[in-house]
Amino acid sequence: MAVSIQNHTLSNDSPFFLIAGPCVIEGEKMVLDIAEDLQKICRDRGIFFIFKASFDKANRSSIESYRGPGLEEGLRILQKVKDELGLPVVTDIHTEEQAKAAAQVVDMIQIPAFLCRQTDLLLEAGKTGIPVNIKKGQFLAPWDMTHAAAKVASTGNEKILLTERGASFGYNNLITDIRSLVVLRQMGYPVVFDATHSVQQPGGLGGRSGGNREYVFPLAKAALTAGIAGLFMEVHPDPDKGLSDGPNMVSLRDLPAMLDFFKKLDTLVKEESL
Repeated sequence: MAVSIQNHTLSNDSPFFLIAGPCVIEGEKMVLDIAEDLQKICRDRGIFFIFKASFDKANRSSIESYRGPGLEEGLRILQKVKDELGLPVVTDIHTEEQAKAAAQVVDMIQIPAFLCRQTDLLLEAGKTGIPVNIKKGQFLAPWDMTHAAAKVASTGNEKILLTERGASFGYNNLITDIRSLVVLRQMGYPVVFDATHSVQQPGGLGGRSGGNREYVFPLAKAALTAGIAGLFMEVHPDPDKGLSDGPNMVSLRDLPAMLDFFKKLDTLVKEESL
């Protein structure tokens, strides 16, 4: 099964695509600058790119944490990314009411991991008719995602992607089970590996989440060997100053070398697959 965005096919057998951008919208200029840089990096390497940024981070460790500009302003900025750069965009939704509004702007709706069992949210996302990327909950076994996908599919919308982002492993820690990618693939939908949230340490710094970005590259390499459709990576020009998920975001300057390697590996895996 494949999903099409801007006439580009997203499937587990096609060259990998990239979903990337800052965790949260920190401002219009910042978003446009990052989107333009990412567009050039991916275009130079022939990698299909979908820009991602959240208008609201509803799930934060602390009440003091920055959440984003909100639905109306956030969608305005994402629309500007589309209008000025021609890029497809994706963003998270957290409530049923946000689905229809987001679908007027974005090319794909993303369901956050903690909300992947929320039936009404999945149904409203499906009803929009646009692609829906469901992130697997940290608390779920991979085979349980068949039920999340079925909720979206029940609306007649089969444009579904499934994203692995690690599983809870004790307190403030996640672990990646590469077997999960194999299980998700067997469901027939394009599979994405979220390389940056998989190294997150939820609440690991007390009032905010920690992370180990040094593990992003090796985990992404391992994920690509399973033959998946795409990678998800949150990227920032200065991650340590990012307003959300800084410890696990990738520095923009490190991305080109990573993508060069990923493209070679992805090509080898898919050309040599049994």
